[in-house]
Amino acid sequence: MFRRRRKEREDALDEPVEDTGPDESAEESPDAERPGRYNLPPAPRPDGPWDIGEVDNPAEGRVDLGGVLVPGVEGMELRVEVAGDAIVAATVVLHDSAIQLQGFAAPKSEGIWGEVREEIAAGITQQGGVVDEVEGPLGWELRAQVPVQLPDGTNGVQVVRFVGCDGPRWFLRGVISGQGAVQPQAAGVLEQIFRDTVVVRGDAPMAPRDPIVLKLPDDAQMMPEGMAPEQGGAPGKFSDGIDPMRRGPEISEVR
Repeated sequence: MFRRRRKEREDALDEPVEDTGPDESAEESPDAERPGRYNLPPAPRPDGPWDIGEVDNPAEGRVDLGGVLVPGVEGMELRVEVAGDAIVAATVVLHDSAIQLQGFAAPKSEGIWGEVREEIAAGITQQGGVVDEVEGPLGWELRAQVPVQLPDGTNGVQVVRFVGCDGPRWFLRGVISGQGAVQPQAAGVLEQIFRDTVVVRGDAPMAPRDPIVLKLPDDAQMMPEGMAPEQGGAPGKFSDGIDPMRRGPEISEVR
């Protein structure tokens, strides 16, 4: 089952990203050892996520969305986020948890996850939210309480986890919500989905942070719009303009 809902492209997707260049003083700075540092090469990925060139049979057991191949899990729902005319994110929903996956272009010789973490944390803090940076099963991540408006009009918070991985010329971000964020110890399947995802960056020139465009599976079945959000209103936008907690179009997959 595939349910498509167009999501207007946010202005943040159209804004150029300022490139401040390498920090020549990074090696001598006392802040150079902090976990949020950047301008460093991507870390090794012995357990994934994988580049398309690292997997012998990438489509085996995965849903082919073009820019990413998402592992299939029995009983899952797969939703996609549409910005303008492009599909730029996929969300796997499993029981009462979900993980949104989004790939971006990245520089060839340096990772961007440290910088992106800082920007996400700053955005949430400006909204009045709370962010902790911790080292979790997928490496350094953000665990955040994001302000949201509840269905009755009152204000509340939603707990989410931002995870990320730098690959060869790409960056994969995951946003875990639901019980997998409230109780991280229960998010093992979602974390494994993140590790087993295959990214297809392609050879076309792309500016760093450009989203890797996805496509629908060939056998996707279109369904009408009209899905209601899972929890309250949109909690705000982050650096790339995609709202990770907003429910999007849907594909049901059983693998």
